[in-house]
Amino acid sequence: MRTIQMLIFTSLMLMAFQCNKYTKSACINAKISAFKNEACSTGASVKEYLFQNQSVFCFDPGVCGGDLASYVLSENCDTLGFLGGIAGNTVINGEPFSNAEFRGTVWSN
Repeated sequence: MRTIQMLIFTSLMLMAFQCNKYTKSACINAKISAFKNEACSTGASVKEYLFQNQSVFCFDPGVCGGDLASYVLSENCDTLGFLGGIAGNTVINGEPFSNAEFRGTVWSN
């Protein structure tokens, strides 16, 4: 009986930690929750980068349409710019986004 209780407790704890706990930023977490419902069914992701001395988050909508742009937000949810799209933009705040340091994938489908 004790083993079953521990298994249930562990399962509940794992689920609790996965619910809306993407980053330290409540604003970004809310954006990710909304983005999950809008993104393509495959290839969508939210990745964290260090760019211009701040944490930024790139929301890539995935592969369900041509020329979809990825938007880049600061930790405070300020829109810094867009990447890709029909124009193929690669610059955010006057600097090539290729200079950004990849920190990790926060969410993907």
